[in-house]
Parts: sequence; structure tokens; C-alpha cells
Amino acid sequence: MGVKLTELVEGRAITLEELFEKRISIDAFNWIYQFLSIIRQKDGQPLLDSQNRVTSHFAGLFYRTLKLLEAGVKPIYVFDGEPPEFKKAVAAKRRDIRAEAVKEWKAALAKGEYAEARKYAMRSSTITDEIIQDCKKLLHAMGVPYVEAPNEGEALCSVMVRKNDAYAVATQDYDSLLFGAPRLIRNLSITGKRKRGKDYIDVHPELIILDEALEKLGLNQSQLIILGILSGTDYNPDGVAGYGPKRALQLVREKKTLSSVLKEIVWDFSVSAEEIFEFFKNPTESRYTIEFRELDPEAVKKILCDEHDFSIDRIESALEKFSQKKGGQKSLQKWF
Repeated sequence: MGVKLTELVEGRAITLEELFEKRISIDAFNWIYQFLSIIRQKDGQPLLDSQNRVTSHFAGLFYRTLKLLEAGVKPIYVFDGEPPEFKKAVAAKRRDIRAEAVKEWKAALAKGEYAEARKYAMRSSTITDEIIQDCKKLLHAMGVPYVEAPNEGEALCSVMVRKNDAYAVATQDYDSLLFGAPRLIRNLSITGKRKRGKDYIDVHPELIILDEALEKLGLNQSQLIILGILSGTDYNPDGVAGYGPKRALQLVREKKTLSSVLKEIVWDFSVSAEEIFEFFKNPTESRYTIEFRELDPEAVKKILCDEHDFSIDRIESALEKFSQKKGGQKSLQKWF
């Protein structure tokens, strides 16, 4: 879900070409959830292989990653580790919501209401250990590095950018700004029209610069964290009652510090505001190794086609296009 800053923070549209030769740390779980939610059939059923195993994540990860590599972007996928203790109650609630969505999905299917069925199916998406291992196996075959965070993937993504090991964080959420990432890219590798309500809107990759956002809001980094906490984070969903982003901004500008803000509100969450603040202010660091290798087309075809029934013609066509664009099979390090 992430912190709710859409109303307050704006970026500028960019192209993939502007990211040529740049390392981008990607919130892996954020993208995998997208693939599992969106890549579905009309009745909401995910893509399946002959053994009834979900393959939506394979399709999304392969084609989106290949598109980035073709553009000369250097993706680094960061997977979630163990969630912080104070997130576990929220995670349990989300599991309940997904379980209820599965029931609604099946009920809609029984009635032949396929549009409703697909809507509920999208809400039922679950990342299993098997799906995580699938993604890591495919990334390895594609020569793309991945690392595992000590807790939240987005936190380590942000640390990487702060340490200049990556240029920007790629995710749909704004949490990385609270973690102090200097640059955030939303809608990476997404260009075209997206349905919002009854209308269609143009969607392009969007670059958000932290310093520019802070200057526009009239806040410092600590105050941005307080704003996010008031509006709602993954650790206090929906935020403080009565405080949307705009009213929260007004209060933070006036009171300045967390202790002063807390005197003005009713904090009704099991986790303390101070604990959430500290988690964003000082994200856990860890050692990691980033190594780009040569894409192995035979390994990719074995995983997708031999093991999971993807069309050999389509996969070979995509790999051939990639090879031609890069002037044949070269190591990623040599390209970049």
C-alpha cells in the first residue's frame, strides 16, 4: 500500500533513454504483486502451466526486465526479508483480506459475473515462497543481480541510492522518500494508457527528486516522515483519523517536531509513532554484492519453455530481438 503522498508530491516525466547505463534498485515484491494482480485472464484466473502452477510472475518479470536491459538500464532487484515485528499484525490482516477476496472471486465466477470476478481475483494475489524462488532463478538466468534485504526491500533500495550504489529506487510507493532515497522512479517501464475509473490516462515513467519535494513542501526529512506517519504507512494503515495528506502537512508545518505533533492528535495504533519514525529515519543496512553477468538464453528457455510451457517461438523471438539490439550476446558489464 505504502504512504499516501500522491496529492502532495509531483515528479517529471522521463524516458527510459534518460536512464541509460544507470543502476536502478527495484522493490521486487512491489513489481511481483503487480504481475500477479494484472496478468490474468478475463475471469481472473492467473496464467498457469500444464501442472497448474502460476506463471504470471514469470511473464511479467521476463518481459519487463528484458525491456529495461534493451534500453541499457541496469536493474537490481531487492527482495523483502523478515518484516519488522510491528508490521506482522498488518500482514495478518492483509492475509485475511486476500482470503475474503478469494471467496468473493469464486462467488462471482459461479454467477457468471466475470468483470466482478477479475476485480476480486486481483485483490487475492499472494506471493509464495515458490514464486520468490521462481523469480530469483529467472533473474539469475538473465544475468541480473538480486539481493535480499534484512527487512523491507524498499528500505534497502533506498540505502543503495543513498550510498550511490544505485541511481534511483523503482517502485510505485512513496515510502522510499521517507527512507531518504534521493531519487524515486514510479511507472518504470510503463508507457501508454491506464484505466482510472471510467477514464484512461497517459502513463509515463516519473522521476521524483527528494530535495525538490522537500523544498516544495517546506519540510525537512524528519518532517516528511512525520507527514507520512500522519497520512498512513504500512505500519499504521489509514493514518491518524481526520488527517489526510493536506491537513497533515498543515499540522507538521505548524508544530515542526514529532513530540509536538503527538500532543495535537489521538494516536490509536498498537505500534508507537516513535518506533515507526525511527524505522524510516535509520533504515537497517546490510552487506550486499552486485554483479551483472551475461544473459544465458538456453537457461532462460529451459525455465520458461521446458519447465513452464511458455511458447518457444515467443521467447526465442524476444531473446533474438534483445540480442540484435545489443549487437549479439555480450556481458552486461561490458555493455555498461
